[in-house]
Amino acid sequence: MSPYEFVTVRGRGYRPDQVETFMVELGEERDAAWERAARLTVLAKEMEAEAERMRAVVEELPPQTYEALGDRAHRIFRLVVEEAKTLREGARRELTEGVVEAAARADGECDAVRERADALRADSEERARQLLLAASAEADDIRISARLEVKEQRGEALSALREVRQRTTGMLAELAKEHAERWAEEEREEAARAAAVDAHNAERIARAEAALAEAERALEEARESARRSEEEAEERAREVLAEAKAREEQIARETERVLREHGETWDDVQAHMDHMRDSLVTLTGRAAAE
Repeated sequence: MSPYEFVTVRGRGYRPDQVETFMVELGEERDAAWERAARLTVLAKEMEAEAERMRAVVEELPPQTYEALGDRAHRIFRLVVEEAKTLREGARRELTEGVVEAAARADGECDAVRERADALRADSEERARQLLLAASAEADDIRISARLEVKEQRGEALSALREVRQRTTGMLAELAKEHAERWAEEEREEAARAAAVDAHNAERIARAEAALAEAERALEEARESARRSEEEAEERAREVLAEAKAREEQIARETERVLREHGETWDDVQAHMDHMRDSLVTLTGRAAAE
């Protein structure tokens, strides 16, 4: 009896060891698919929690109240913004390269791709956090310097502040859009991979069921053949016993006949011998008298 309750018989169909090996491989693929789905679910929840945490951090930041900025402060702040943009684009390129590489090797290296993506995401978030801290510190310095010139350059500072807020809002909106597009693409790719795995599993299950049905038919044929063989053997045994019994009765009758014939012959011989003895006695006695 196999571990999957396939009865081993002699007949047509698939070999039991092939069917068992196939079932083991199919179970392993099913378990791997469930494990991959569970990991992706956990990763999605972690990313959502991290996004919520980052939004809370941003909301808790003190409001930027640049009352007045001079030319020097404006140039410094612009350099900071440009540097932030450069770092963000670099992080975006690195993230894009990581995603492309992960997509190319997703079938065989799901765990490694996830680790690299996590590391890249953590590095990007750390850079963004450091950039935010640096920008905040630089903004504080600019704000202190700007307060010294607030009376002379109040209007210019207000304009610069509005520009900074507009650019910051645009950057945040663009970043949110990119994250949404990336998540949508990853969900589509994962759905396509899951559909391919389901189709492959369905095909293998169908083949396994066909093999099982063939094995069951072979088992039924073997059982029917064994039943017919047993019935034929019993019928032949009855015939042999009947023939042996008839032969025994025939031999007994033949033996009785031979014994009876031999007995009659012996009686004839005995009578003839008695006659010859009497004749000799008679002749012998007559000769002595003469």
